[in-house]
Parts: sequence; structure tokens; C-alpha cells
Amino acid sequence: MVQSHFFYLPLRLVMETGKIRIKDIAERAGVSVGTVDRVLHERPNVSPKALEKVKKALEEMDYKPNMYASALAYNKTYNFYVVLPKHEQEAYWDEIEEGAQACTDFRRDFGINLKFVYYERFNNAAFTRMVREFFTAKIDGVVIVPTSLEQTARFTEKLTERQIPYVLLDSYMPDLKPLSFFGQDSFASGYFAAKMLMLIAGKEKEIALMKQTRDGKVASKQQANRETGFRHYMVDHFPDIKITEVDLPLDEEHKEYDSILENFFKDHPKVHHCITFNSKAHLVGQFLQKTNRRNVQIMGYDMVPKNEECVRQGSISFLIAQHAYQQGYSSVDALFNAIVMKRAVNPVNYMPIEILTRENVNFYRRKAL
Repeated sequence: MVQSHFFYLPLRLVMETGKIRIKDIAERAGVSVGTVDRVLHERPNVSPKALEKVKKALEEMDYKPNMYASALAYNKTYNFYVVLPKHEQEAYWDEIEEGAQACTDFRRDFGINLKFVYYERFNNAAFTRMVREFFTAKIDGVVIVPTSLEQTARFTEKLTERQIPYVLLDSYMPDLKPLSFFGQDSFASGYFAAKMLMLIAGKEKEIALMKQTRDGKVASKQQANRETGFRHYMVDHFPDIKITEVDLPLDEEHKEYDSILENFFKDHPKVHHCITFNSKAHLVGQFLQKTNRRNVQIMGYDMVPKNEECVRQGSISFLIAQHAYQQGYSSVDALFNAIVMKRAVNPVNYMPIEILTRENVNFYRRKAL
């Protein structure tokens, strides 16, 4: 069937499925080239009989418009936004931003503009203000790193009301019905992390779980789901191992973490293995190096530079990578395909669960697509 709302290049250029030209369609339908042009552009002054002839010819020839060329010819601009938490430099989110910007640069001929908007985690009032200001702009598509389910739902409801497509990163919230999601299966990732950790810690009596919280809450649903997966594995396979939590509060200055960790390891001298479900394993890894605790290691997430160096130094035993750069790139590409190219996109896109050690960390391709 003829699809509506197409935009085409001038007649002198090929409009293709293979090499099908407007002239070919006109000859097949027994009408003029001008009639075919009016049908394809949904212009008036086409008789019902001629319209049926053109439609029939298009079906028989399996004609599909060159949407790529059409989008270029339309000369429209699109405003895409990426909404994510405020963060330090060299954080996991930096790679999200870099990937999103790289995709935008690659699609620059299509008039895509990309802007980043930041919110404070755990600050509901600030998030509400951000949302209020957000909708004063012209918006065609949004990539969102969710905050709490309640806050994110209020935000996405406004997007849905305005028929603005959005992609979720980091935390999958299926009830929100996003256009697409990119990230790991958090539960499976935590389960896998426990399995890998216990390959080297299976004979231990106690392990440490390092967390960063504010008012007892971790920073994301993704981290909570990883911990759930981790604990499920431990209950199933190592129920007798004690899991002791150590909290490095998000409100604390990093210089205060050393005293927290020093007290913890003095009080728990039999702890030789730790795990964290965020990208901050280096906070413990660097402490272990400074205090020369060579018999203690931590396992963590994300190939950020500080973590990478700790892996090389041996204070981080394993890192689980989740291709943050690719997530950023693919999320913008999903908006491009859905909004500009009018193509269907996959609703759920799980990233691979990859484990990095000192032996293979140099071969990790963070920009692989």
C-alpha cells in the first residue's frame, strides 16, 4: 500500500527500491509521470481511478521509498535531549555523553541538534523544576536516565501527552512503555557478578558489599536490581557466607572515605573480597593501594579510567563492563530511526555482560559498535 507523509527528492533523481523510477511506475499504471508525482506527494487533483491505478502499480512493483534520501531532502531540524544525573568527570555518564554526541555528529546532515540536561539525584524539587523548564523548549525526542519510578513516570507522562518519543537508559521501567531501552539486564548482571566473585572467594567466611547511599537509598534502580540478583545467587549457592555492608555516604567528601574504610578493615580483618554495584570501585581500590593491603580486592562495574588503572594495579579483581559509549550512541540512533526515518526500533536492547581482568583489560573496545 502507498504509505502516507513521505517527502521525496526532485523527479530528476532516482527514487528507489533497486532502480524503480517514477517513469517506471507511470508506465506500469498507464498514467502520466505528473499523476504519479501527485500521488506520492499526496497532492490534490488525482481522480479516484488514477489513484487506484497508481496504488496497484506500487503494490505490484513492491515500491518502497528511499526514506534516507527523502529525509535529507526535507531539510528539517530535530531537537534531541539527553536527561541524565549531574556527575563528576571521568564517570560512567561521560561515556554515555560521548556516544550520544558521536551519533549526532554522524547524523549531522539530517539537522539533528543534541542538548544535555542534568538533574540532581535525590532532589525531587530540583527535578520538578528541571521538568518545568524542560518543556519550554522545542523537543522532538528524549533520552532519559531515570530517577525514581514516581518522578520518572510524571516526566514521561508529560512526554506522552505531547507525543514526544523517549528512550530509557540504565534502568528498565517497562510500565512506562518507552520507545526503546538500552542497558544491561540488571538482575542477571548481579547474579553473574556473584558467580564470578565466588570463583575466587568461595572459601571465605565473610565478604563486603560497598554501597553509596543517601538516606539509605542507592542512586539508581539498576544498582538495587544488581544487588537483588547478587543476593539471590548467594542464597542459592553460598548461604553461609556473611555479607557485611560498608557505606560510603554520597554526602561525604572523598577524603573522609579513607577513615571509613580504615575503620572497616580494622574491624573486619578476615574480609579479603569486596563488591560494589556502581562505577566507584576505584574508591576502595585506591585505598587498598595506599594502605598496601595486597590481600584485599574489590569487584565493580564500568570501564572508567580510575577503575581501569586499579585493575592494572591488581586492587580491582574484576570489572563488569556495559558499553556505556554504545548505549549513548544507540539511544540517539534509535530516536533518529524512529523520528527521522520512520522506522521501527527494537523496544528492549540488553547490553552484553562482559568481565574484564588485568589480563584482558587492554583489549576492551569501548567504542565498538
